[in-house]
Amino acid sequence: MPIIGIDLGTTNSLVTCYLNDECVIIPNALGEKLTPSVVSVLDTGEIITGSPAKERLVTNPERSVAVFKRHMGMEKRYELGNYLFSPTELSALLLKALKADAESYLGMEVTEAVISVPAYFNDKQRRATKEAGHLAGLKVDRLINEPSAAAVAYGLNQDGEEKKLLIFDLGGGTFDVSVLDMYDQVMEIRAVAGDNFMGGEDFDEILIQYFLEQHHLKLEDNRGKWYAILKKQAEACKMALTKAESAEMTCIINSQCYTTQITAVEFEKLALNLLAKLKKPLQRALKDADISPEELDHVILVGGSTKMPVIRSFVARLFGKLPLSHLNPDEVVGVGAGIIAAMKERNESLREKVLTDVCPYTLGISVIGDRFVPIIERNTIIPYSKVDQFCNVYDDQTSITTPIFQGESRKASENLKLGEITVDFPPAREGEAVIDVRFTYDINGILEVEVFSHTTKEKKAIIIKNSDTDLTEEEIKRRLKEIENLKIHPREDSKNQLLLARGERLFEEALSDQRMKIARELEEFEKVLDKQNPQDIKKAAFVFERFIRSIEDWTDL
Repeated sequence: MPIIGIDLGTTNSLVTCYLNDECVIIPNALGEKLTPSVVSVLDTGEIITGSPAKERLVTNPERSVAVFKRHMGMEKRYELGNYLFSPTELSALLLKALKADAESYLGMEVTEAVISVPAYFNDKQRRATKEAGHLAGLKVDRLINEPSAAAVAYGLNQDGEEKKLLIFDLGGGTFDVSVLDMYDQVMEIRAVAGDNFMGGEDFDEILIQYFLEQHHLKLEDNRGKWYAILKKQAEACKMALTKAESAEMTCIINSQCYTTQITAVEFEKLALNLLAKLKKPLQRALKDADISPEELDHVILVGGSTKMPVIRSFVARLFGKLPLSHLNPDEVVGVGAGIIAAMKERNESLREKVLTDVCPYTLGISVIGDRFVPIIERNTIIPYSKVDQFCNVYDDQTSITTPIFQGESRKASENLKLGEITVDFPPAREGEAVIDVRFTYDINGILEVEVFSHTTKEKKAIIIKNSDTDLTEEEIKRRLKEIENLKIHPREDSKNQLLLARGERLFEEALSDQRMKIARELEEFEKVLDKQNPQDIKKAAFVFERFIRSIEDWTDL
């Protein structure tokens, strides 16, 4: 029974299977390779997916939904007719349709799949994806990062020559970057970075806003028909600009026809802010991989949105070389997922292929003072296991609770809480109750945490569950109140606020020793701010800004 590969995309999805020493893209019931990631409910209550559902985005927007992948693992709900769906449930409906396509093509039951996910999906989003597979009747042991899947597809027919590659993966709703070494039969991921809220949908949105501004129109309901029509026009305009120097958008609103012309040059100007956002993950991935742009042999474009000339020229200018895209950007991730599925089946023709992947986020615990202590740094090659020691901080303490976090902020409360473990012990003096905390991260992005008490010899372990990451309404209100309270401090001063923000950003981008150095400088600056002495603050700001500039100058792409 074959294992299928699935690219569960924001805009489009596809299913593949490795047959007769090649990866085959399985067509859907309409004969299409790509299935739009859209779900719609008919008036009869029947649920449809794919191209038919996409058409209903315009005609029945209140009963249709797209781009739900952006909210995987979140509490968002979509009301379609009499139904209320979570993003996970909508994804399950789409996966179920892809499963049926595969079974029809293969002539046999399919029970297992390898599903691709954005490299920057967090623990909760990955678990929601696995849950969607389970709801669709699929066993999903393996998730593969999208740029890693693309690397596998490109690496399948490579010669043994060593190469350094950067995968630039811009899909409909997410942006991922992977830097990797490729040699012999090995594809070694060195670093990943990304943005889960950046993709082709955002380029559609700037065209919509441009159209509205040109005609002095306002659109309050983004689920209404006007918006759906404009969205479709924006997509068509964007596609037209991949081949022509100009295109137009037309929409009839309240019986009046509005038309706007836009040139490729104007579109590029509109996209400048989005292009600037794309640069940050590129900088981070190269820095974490310790590779300069000049050392890269190739930059490979993945994802349908990389077909835009504005993206291709941006990448070419940034890296000083023409990017590669000889495999279809819309299909390459799905092909890679199919190859990984065959490797999981231990297919004879792929036995010598080796893929190493990395942990996309830093994982650690919270200690006294809301300090985040990393245990597994981001971009550590996985599978990986590491243990650190901690102890009690008060006399007569009888337990230690270990909160588990995922993220890059030095403050634990600003990272994503995954869960916690508590171990009890007899009353102990400060520093006498010692515990070992072990983090184990596997190739599927699943984290197991073990805590061992040296006092009682007790060991506790948990595998993180989705419910542990949910924020209650009270917690959200509490966090908002805490942020508002910060306004009473002199750090509200715009220059100092900017310095703090730059410092925090550099901390999140750094690793190991440099990260600790930045944390120390931040803490010293915050201490001066807390004393609220204007002269001391002015001197400290000068010193801290000089330090920040030295770090930024070193890390510029």
